[in-house]
Amino acid sequence: MTKSYTLKAIATHLNASIKGDDTVEINRVATLEKAQAGEIAFLANSKYQNQLAGTQASAVLLTPEMAETYSGNAVVLNDPYVGFARIAQLLDTTPKAAQSIHPSAVIDPSAQLGEGVAIGANAVIGANVIIGEQAQIGAACVVGQDSIIGSGTILWANVTIYHDVQLGQDCIVHSGTVIGSDGFGYANERGQWIKIPQTGGVRIGNRVEIGACTSIDRGALDHTEIHDGVIIDNQVQIAHNVIVGENSALAGSSTFAGSVTIGKYCIIGGGCAIAGHLSIVDGTHISGSTNVTSVIREPGVYSSATVAMENKVWRKNTVRFRQLDELFHRVKKLEKNVKSDD
Repeated sequence: MTKSYTLKAIATHLNASIKGDDTVEINRVATLEKAQAGEIAFLANSKYQNQLAGTQASAVLLTPEMAETYSGNAVVLNDPYVGFARIAQLLDTTPKAAQSIHPSAVIDPSAQLGEGVAIGANAVIGANVIIGEQAQIGAACVVGQDSIIGSGTILWANVTIYHDVQLGQDCIVHSGTVIGSDGFGYANERGQWIKIPQTGGVRIGNRVEIGACTSIDRGALDHTEIHDGVIIDNQVQIAHNVIVGENSALAGSSTFAGSVTIGKYCIIGGGCAIAGHLSIVDGTHISGSTNVTSVIREPGVYSSATVAMENKVWRKNTVRFRQLDELFHRVKKLEKNVKSDD
């Protein structure tokens, strides 16, 4: 179902000002290049400024400086990209994960459901589960024994929540994600792997979003912890006893080995691998495909992946890389000889 708001209503929602006709109706967000009548676009990056003059958008989100020279309708605010995000939420027509309690859902009699809870077809709710008000549990989800789902939290279809997992309020968990599976804990006895029962749980704070097909393992003894405001992309692996600090962002296909601690406000790029038992200080930015093998104590930007190059060049460089240790010792020997000559 389409939603529509006047520019005046949008500006009020954003605490912004208007340049132009405040009665214009807006029903969709779009890019400057492809926007049409009834749509609102935004300019957050100056490299797209050349598209502003030719846009067909009914209005554009602009900074005060950009708005001065624009002749069309504008919603004026300091951060157009944040404004775009908030308008996109306002106009969002995504359907609910579940509309009511489906008759095929299996709900243990001991489970406690808050007011307005919706549970989709073939979902299973285990013993002593607590689900907060207005939560949505999608089709074929499983919520294991003694777990807690906070108010307003959404589980999309086919999410599996093991036993003793707690999710806070207003979280979103996308399809295929598994939370609370066993951590990779084994002892080796003369070549035989002895499984260590993983008796900790998972504790997830408020306003956390977790992408599709991500795995978050339960703790071995203490809990795995994901703190408030964290965003996690698709296909991320978080091992047992990892702690992720508030408002950090973990991009797709990244892997976090056991007992890693990620600070607050960190950004971890796609395809990164963080070795076990390391800590990363608050405010660190790690670029994609970086392998982290030591503690990071100073905030900053860290990288390790090499850039793409022609295969024949890469093959030569690989051979040279293997020769680095030999080269190092040759240089040290030459330095020693030079000093002795002096």
